[in-house]
Amino acid sequence: MPRTEQFSSRWGLILASLGMAIGAGNLWRFPRLAGEYGGSFVLLWILFLLVWSIPILLIEFALGKEHKKGVIGAFAGALGPRFAWVGFFVTVCTLGICFYYSVVTGWGIQYLIFSVQNALGDGAALTNQIAADPGYLADRWADISNGNGLTVALHVAVVVVAVAVLMRGIQAGLERANRVLIPTLFILLFVVMGVSLSMDNGVTGLEYLFRIDTQHFSNPRIWIEALSQSAWSTGAGWGLMMTLSSYSRAREDVTLNIFVGAFGNNTASIVAAMAILPAVFAMSASDAQAVAYLQSGNQALTFSVIPELFGRLPGGHWLAVVFFVAFVLAAFSSLLPMVELFICNLCDLGVARPSAALRAGAAIIILGFPSAWSLDIFSNQDWVWGVGLVLSGLFFIFAALRSGLLRFKRRVIDPDSDFHVPDAYFAACIVLNAGLGIVLILWWLSRGYSAHPWFDANGNWSVFDVYSNASVVTQWVIVLLVGIALNGFLFRRFTKAGA
Repeated sequence: MPRTEQFSSRWGLILASLGMAIGAGNLWRFPRLAGEYGGSFVLLWILFLLVWSIPILLIEFALGKEHKKGVIGAFAGALGPRFAWVGFFVTVCTLGICFYYSVVTGWGIQYLIFSVQNALGDGAALTNQIAADPGYLADRWADISNGNGLTVALHVAVVVVAVAVLMRGIQAGLERANRVLIPTLFILLFVVMGVSLSMDNGVTGLEYLFRIDTQHFSNPRIWIEALSQSAWSTGAGWGLMMTLSSYSRAREDVTLNIFVGAFGNNTASIVAAMAILPAVFAMSASDAQAVAYLQSGNQALTFSVIPELFGRLPGGHWLAVVFFVAFVLAAFSSLLPMVELFICNLCDLGVARPSAALRAGAAIIILGFPSAWSLDIFSNQDWVWGVGLVLSGLFFIFAALRSGLLRFKRRVIDPDSDFHVPDAYFAACIVLNAGLGIVLILWWLSRGYSAHPWFDANGNWSVFDVYSNASVVTQWVIVLLVGIALNGFLFRRFTKAGA
């Protein structure tokens, strides 16, 4: 179905790009990694923004703008009849994350409710509860993340709200929502940052954030962590920017939009770190204890450590409310373009937007239920498709290389752009990224948390182990084989329907 919608202005598209990129990871993963490595990590993270994320995002935006289709249709149009399966894999990979990302939003809502209840009391209820039972927050997290009916209900509710927003279309739905969500999110982050920096010893956290320790550069892990954080935080390789740019205006500036969106996302991460690290240092007995808080890991940092952290600070119960409002806004603003990616592909098949939105919502509710019910399934899907995003990024690089890298840049990226990135910079980054992507996938698989990454103790293929490489490879291969088997059908349907 031909595109009949588009963003009303560059600002609308940039806000949508920021909404796509700024998610829960900006508020919990980046502060944790910055807390572990300090300014050394921040410096490398900015480097990989320029080397990995921006070049891949330029390819994504250009392909979406040129072909005016969703991920499958754009890849089919760009790569020809033999490679429609590439778009299928990228779509399934990102939807694999979408199916559980609504659960993250639901978790944030539960902790927001919890924080409001605590704040409306005397503000000391949580502190007293933790004093009486040190494992209180850990037990609460375990209850919320496993077999919890309210978590499932909120997962459903979040998807319903997202579908209701997107059924209204791009301008009246996605664009209008982001005009409220993104400015509000930045305001809330600046509020938390201001309060944190005003606390005793808060400035120490700020100094730690930007202090560069050159000894860290000899550790290969910091390089990989910086690359992965930039790739996931900006959304490079997800297909989301391709989806958004398919609704861009005919003469939309590719380069400027990508640079503004990418640096806007990094700004949100820095502000979040400037909010969290000073607060951690302000309440900790020592710098070592502060770093231990920041390294407590993954979901636990946000849902087991942050409530306790703010509970110890004067007025921290209200600060917790502000933080979790920001968290919910960030998670929901990132969920919207993931759902839109699903809707966009259905519309490319000729399905009307209202029907496409309802079908996408129903699929997300059903396929997201296992992750809402079980943290093990959630963690497995996060592991499988999180690593899969790097493979998706390599597919975008393949698309540009196959089209002739500099010819592709001059034909699709440079026209209508107010400034041009140098050809040598773009070409060098794309070629380098082909190697970096392979290294990142191999490294990620090598550091799996499973005791039996390939085969279990009985010699069986360890496919049901949460963090096993066998689980990752099996699910990837299934999707790839299905895509290859359906390749001819996908090409015919997605190129004919939008012709």
